Amino acid sequence: MMQAGQERKLFSLLMKAYGKQDWWPADTPFEVMVGAILTQNTAWSNVVKAIFNLRKNNALNPQAISAMPQAQLADMIKPSGYFNIKAKRLQSFCYWYLQQGSYDTLSKISTDNLRKDLLSVHGIGPETADDILLYAFDRPVFVIDAYTRRLFTRAGLASGHESYEVLRHQVEQVMQDSVVDLNEFHALIVWHAKESCRKKPICMHCTLQHHCNYAQQLDGYEFG
Repeated sequence: MMQAGQERKLFSLLMKAYGKQDWWPADTPFEVMVGAILTQNTAWSNVVKAIFNLRKNNALNPQAISAMPQAQLADMIKPSGYFNIKAKRLQSFCYWYLQQGSYDTLSKISTDNLRKDLLSVHGIGPETADDILLYAFDRPVFVIDAYTRRLFTRAGLASGHESYEVLRHQVEQVMQDSVVDLNEFHALIVWHAKESCRKKPICMHCTLQHHCNYAQQLDGYEFG
């Protein structure tokens, strides 16, 4: 069983079980940003379809996305769900991105200030901002998503009531600002959540079963 502060141990166990994930699956930093916005409230497989549509129409760039009618953009990203809302958010982001001078200029801004700037953009919340910071700008931040909360609560690393910022700083302090490790840790958690730690967990085959409070509190615990 684990307690808060043992995130490094959890990282090592997941790395041993699954190996390097090499996230985020994208060809350019801008594609990461688009994916981070489109993945809100949907499965990644749907985001892939939407990004394919943008690429097929030569629209996977901030200039094209900003210039096209919102209805046309919504149609292209329809597979990602909530397409009208996401079209508005994506265009708002691209307007801001271009006004700020795009990647070269933004990459020179400190992490704290860039995070504040991202959070000022319509439709960009903490999780999306941190996805962009970590995977597009290689900044030492950690992404707290539903998978992370679920695993941390079950494993005993969190009570389940912590704020986003408390959990984020908790992990960042333990992982000592290593961009590579923070990247891999988040990717490993996502993979593990899909493999075993689902809403209805598959504890019998979980690689963390001997280190998880939830698994060991189950009636008739007889794992391995």
